[in-house]
Amino acid sequence: MLYAFNKPFGVLCQFSGDADTLANYIKVKNVYPAGRLDKDSEGLLLLTDDGQLQHKISHPKYDKKKTYIVQVDGEIDTSALEQLRAGVQLKDGTTKPAKALRIDQPDWLWDRNPPIRFRKNCPTSWIELTITEGKNRQVRRMTAQVGYPTLRLIRTQIGQWTLNNIKLGQYERL
Repeated sequence: MLYAFNKPFGVLCQFSGDADTLANYIKVKNVYPAGRLDKDSEGLLLLTDDGQLQHKISHPKYDKKKTYIVQVDGEIDTSALEQLRAGVQLKDGTTKPAKALRIDQPDWLWDRNPPIRFRKNCPTSWIELTITEGKNRQVRRMTAQVGYPTLRLIRTQIGQWTLNNIKLGQYERL
């Protein structure tokens, strides 16, 4: 079995604990996340009961493409996008080259709760970023390293699986 879940902001990618966890949303027994999204990230999370599939989805050696839309602080420039495309030097090594495009804010995007802070004199911009690694908080560290800290991070695709039209907090069997 494989399920796609649209993870809300603030949800932990685990089934136990006192915080807001997957157990509050996923009513299928014996499935586990294939990869993770941190508490501050939203969007596509895959869950499966198949250990081999879980490994193929989440292990970096399989180079699964993961696509995110990212709201960054500031009007991102071409130089920063080029740096993301070339690979960014982080404390734990240089990232593999990423696909990075500036985009308009998606019209399908749901409101975040709590909302991103709004500052009248500080613009934001959106990028679509595709990576094949999965270092801890990698996208956030990459955008910060090129001078544009991440404000909002939404995963939309893992390999061939997409978020599609799954509503926030909902899941569907694939």
